[in-house]
Amino acid sequence: MHTPSLIWILHLMNLSNGQDGPNILRWKRSSSSSMLCQTGCATCSALNGCLSCKPRLFFHLELDGMRQKGTCLSSCPRGHFGTRSPHISTCTKCKADCASCFSETFCTRCHPGHFLLRGKCESSCPKGWTANAELQECTECPAGCELCVKSGTCTKCHADMYHLHGQCHHICPRGFEPDVPLMQCIPQIDCEVGEWTGWSQCAQKENKRANRRGEEARTRQVLRSPSACGDPCPHVSEIRKCVVKKRHKAKV
Repeated sequence: MHTPSLIWILHLMNLSNGQDGPNILRWKRSSSSSMLCQTGCATCSALNGCLSCKPRLFFHLELDGMRQKGTCLSSCPRGHFGTRSPHISTCTKCKADCASCFSETFCTRCHPGHFLLRGKCESSCPKGWTANAELQECTECPAGCELCVKSGTCTKCHADMYHLHGQCHHICPRGFEPDVPLMQCIPQIDCEVGEWTGWSQCAQKENKRANRRGEEARTRQVLRSPSACGDPCPHVSEIRKCVVKKRHKAKV
């Protein structure tokens, strides 16, 4: 007579025709009947495939025509996430908007037309983020940026910042000045002047005819006026003292 423990061992090592039904096979290392089960199955049936899996493998139901068949996998297929437990590890389908996921509440990849943001798939990205079609995710805009077309190119800044070359600034950088109505940094324009003219003829003032001292002047033109914050123009006229040349009287 077999002891109860020996009967249980024999039950596991051979085909079971008892209460589990004649169509259920249990995996065993030494029996040719193990070839009837797929790799990784602990128990299986011809109709439903794997019914349970070996340790560390995930049980996954896949569609086979109009019915589902069980398989045992080392990792869950795309569009599913794995859940482990002491009794059985299973593959569960991701939410409809997730192409792949880490858990029921955290997507890792989205279907085309949706963009990944903090584990969720969104149809559009919120302010401060831009839709990266190549990565299919929302990418954060630069600091101070409200709207951007790429991760490093801003098209609209926050209300208190100035826009310049796709970036946002609290203060315009050197060489630029703020255009407050447009909230942009525009190039700073410094004054530009031309060359001095020659000195004018030395001339006496009306009230100083008694001596020969006079004044002569020269000027230069403003070629480009400065902007509001640009360097101002230097003086454009000069006067200096001079001595009036004595006129010689013509001989009679």
